[in-house]
Amino acid sequence: MDARLQRRVQRYGWDKAAACYEQYWARQLKEPQDRVLALADLREGEHVLDVACGTGLVAFQAAERVGPGGRVVGTDISEAMVDRIRAAARERGLSQVTAERCDAEELGLGAATFDVVLCALGLMYVTDPGRALDQMHHVLRAGGRAVVAVWGARAHCGWAELFPIVERQVASEVCPLFFQLGNGESLHYALTGARFTDIEVERIATTLSYDSDESACGAAFAAGPVALPYSRFDQATRDVVHREYLESIAPYRQGTGYQIPGEFVIARAVKQDDIETSAPDGSGEPPSAHPPG
Repeated sequence: MDARLQRRVQRYGWDKAAACYEQYWARQLKEPQDRVLALADLREGEHVLDVACGTGLVAFQAAERVGPGGRVVGTDISEAMVDRIRAAARERGLSQVTAERCDAEELGLGAATFDVVLCALGLMYVTDPGRALDQMHHVLRAGGRAVVAVWGARAHCGWAELFPIVERQVASEVCPLFFQLGNGESLHYALTGARFTDIEVERIATTLSYDSDESACGAAFAAGPVALPYSRFDQATRDVVHREYLESIAPYRQGTGYQIPGEFVIARAVKQDDIETSAPDGSGEPPSAHPPG
């Protein structure tokens, strides 16, 4: 898929998903998000960047850990997600939490600005993950920590047929590289390519629990990465993709609901120094690093 088109799909898709995202995913993603925060080992007064922050499920927990003397900045490609985190920060009186709409590959933030960078289940949607990791490295101070979580191997995610089911209707790849970073040592290689060190990677097996056909389909279609093409389907097409998806997860049906296997890969890494390598064009931007496919 063309990179510009992929960014458009993600931006406007997550705009569509924002209103129901927490309804379908807050409980499902608690385990990897809690692990990301544990590995980050946040301390009072630290400055934290949460890349692909969504509605702030990680950012607000980070804010509790760094306290009023700290700072949490969320960035997301979706304006609707950013609006939600800003509104929630105001309602909670958390002046240390701010949010900006921007692409993970072009953060536009100053060098050596943050103590910690977090990215919980957002890197799979980026057209150039190596570039995004370069940007995270750039904004970290020397000794700063990065913690990144992605979905694991396709074979370990029982909901993975979602993408080909949607692609048969729209005749284009919705998330062509979604599982790339979950394969083998790909995430480790990507972090190494972005000049991180002291890299530790772990895999977490999980179960996604849904109590009905409606909740399983709601999470998959309306609240996830295929929300934009799904929003354009007529009812007949929605009925088709719902039926095909429910057939694909039928082996995991229990009673009226589903227990669907999944996997997360979570990595912690460190920036050892604040020396940046200029790009060949002299722009001062670090070069992109690409994990093996």
